[in-house]
Amino acid sequence: MLLDAERVVYQAFGLGSSISKVMKFKVMLHYSEILVMNRQLPDVPPQFIEDLFQMGGDFVLDQGGKAIFSYRCRSPVDRPSVPQILSFSAHS
Repeated sequence: MLLDAERVVYQAFGLGSSISKVMKFKVMLHYSEILVMNRQLPDVPPQFIEDLFQMGGDFVLDQGGKAIFSYRCRSPVDRPSVPQILSFSAHS
C-alpha cells in the first residue's frame, strides 16, 4: 500500500479527477443505501478533502517495480475483485 500525498505516482499511473464519474446517480445511490442501512460511510482524512473527485486505481507491482496488474476505476465504487487480481497476477 502506498500513500502518495503529492500524487506523483498517482499521475504516473495516469489517474485523474472526474466530477461526472464521482457524482453520477449510481454512485450517489450506493452511498445513500449505505446510510439507509444505518451503516457509516468511511471517514475521509482531511488531506483527501482537497480532491474529492479523484479517481482511484488498483495496481500490483512485481519485485522489480514492473506493473503486473493495473485497474483504473471507472467510479469511486468500481474495484476489481480479489479473484480477478489474483488470477491476472498469477499469469504474469
